[in-house]
Amino acid sequence: MNRLLCFLLLLSIFQTDHYQTLRNDMVKTQLEAQGIHNPSVLNAMRKVPRHQLVPGNVRHLAYEDGPLPIGYGQTISQPYIVAFMTEAIDPKPCMKVLEIGTGSGYQAAVLGEIVAEVYTIEIVEPLGTKAQKDLEKLGYKNVHVRVGDGYKGWPEQAPFDAIIVTAAPEKVPQPLIDQLKEGGKMIIPVGSNANTQELRLLEKRKGKIRTTSLLPVRFVPFTRDTLK
Repeated sequence: MNRLLCFLLLLSIFQTDHYQTLRNDMVKTQLEAQGIHNPSVLNAMRKVPRHQLVPGNVRHLAYEDGPLPIGYGQTISQPYIVAFMTEAIDPKPCMKVLEIGTGSGYQAAVLGEIVAEVYTIEIVEPLGTKAQKDLEKLGYKNVHVRVGDGYKGWPEQAPFDAIIVTAAPEKVPQPLIDQLKEGGKMIIPVGSNANTQELRLLEKRKGKIRTTSLLPVRFVPFTRDTLK
């Protein structure tokens, strides 16, 4: 029994070191090499165990440069896009951030490493429930998950210092604009056609929105709850 326990302990240490090595390589080759420089974002990406937030059948691909399926027609964005969107809102330790589209919980975990509070909404109930359990297991007490229609935002917790949207609507939802704090930033993919979507950065200044187009992207469509 002692030998077995020793073997299991050594195996656990090896796996931990292996995944940390993969994360370090991911940050160096996929993020830093492509222009991600924010130290807080890079540190979060080195720390969050992405392999524990994807289905087991694609776990071996967790740190590859590409999106992954997570079930129910949804995906987890490639690491670069997660880092790019996080860096774009200029995250600070004092901030309260809203995320629309929890998915596996990975983006929320990255945010949870940097900002004070994260409020994240997922419309697909099984995904939201699983993400909540996984995030709790990983110790993210500052990440709050709600299952529901993200179009409406989370008015009880508004205003937010920043908003990240990880699904593409045809146009920016007005409730999210309303819930963005003065001086706040929202990053969101916009476009009904996956071939014509663009990632936009919105900044609220004196009650008005300034929009900057950042880059072409492909996200899953923004889903609404049409029964309510």
